[in-house]
Amino acid sequence: MTAQEFVAQLDGENQRRLGLLAPADTLKPEVEGDLNVLNLLKVALRNEIEATEIAARWLVTTDDVDVKLALARQVGDEAKHYRMIAERLRALGFAATSFDPLAKGYGPLFQYLDTLKTTVERVAAGQFTREAIAVVKNRQFIEFCDHAGDRETAAMYRDVIEPDERYHHELGRTLLLRLATTAEAQAAATRAARRTLELADELQKKALATAGIHHAPGC
Repeated sequence: MTAQEFVAQLDGENQRRLGLLAPADTLKPEVEGDLNVLNLLKVALRNEIEATEIAARWLVTTDDVDVKLALARQVGDEAKHYRMIAERLRALGFAATSFDPLAKGYGPLFQYLDTLKTTVERVAAGQFTREAIAVVKNRQFIEFCDHAGDRETAAMYRDVIEPDERYHHELGRTLLLRLATTAEAQAAATRAARRTLELADELQKKALATAGIHHAPGC
C-alpha cells in the first residue's frame, strides 16, 4: 500500500487501541502516595525526563536531517515541560530539585524504545504512537485537575504541554509518510507501534492492580 494508506491504517489501529485505554479506570500510572495533583506531577517528571532522553539518544544516532530537527524540537519541548512541572511542584510546596525521577531506573517502555535501531521504527513507536498515548492521558489529567480545583495545573497542560505533544505526534505522521514507503518498512513500523501500545497497557494494568491509581499525565 502507499505510505498515505499505511499511515491512515496505522493511525486507525492506534486510535482503536487508545479508545480501549481511554476510560478513566483503565489509564493507570505508577505513583506513590495519595492520588492528588502533586503526586501525579511527580509521575509526570519521570515521563518528561524519559521522553527527553530517548529523543536525545535518537537525535545523535540518525543521519536524517529532517528527523534530527524533529527530535531536536521534541528534546527542547520535553525539557521545557520538565521545568514547567518542576516549577508548578515548587508552587505546590514540593522541591523538585530534591527529587530524582529516575531513582528506580528507566521504565519498561523507555527500555523498549531504546532497543529500536531503525528510524521508521523509532518514529512509529516514539513520536507517532507514544505521543498519541500522551495526548489521551494528558486530557484525562486536565479533567482531573479541573475536578480537583487546580486551574493553574490544568491550564499549563491545556495551553502548553498537550498542544506540544499533539505537535510531536503530527511530526511523526509527516515523517512516516516519507519513511514508510516499502512493505518491509511498514511491517517494522506496525510492530513497533503495536508493542508500544502493549507496553503502555501492561504498565497501566500493573499499576491499577497494585495501587488503583489513575489520571497521570504523559506515558
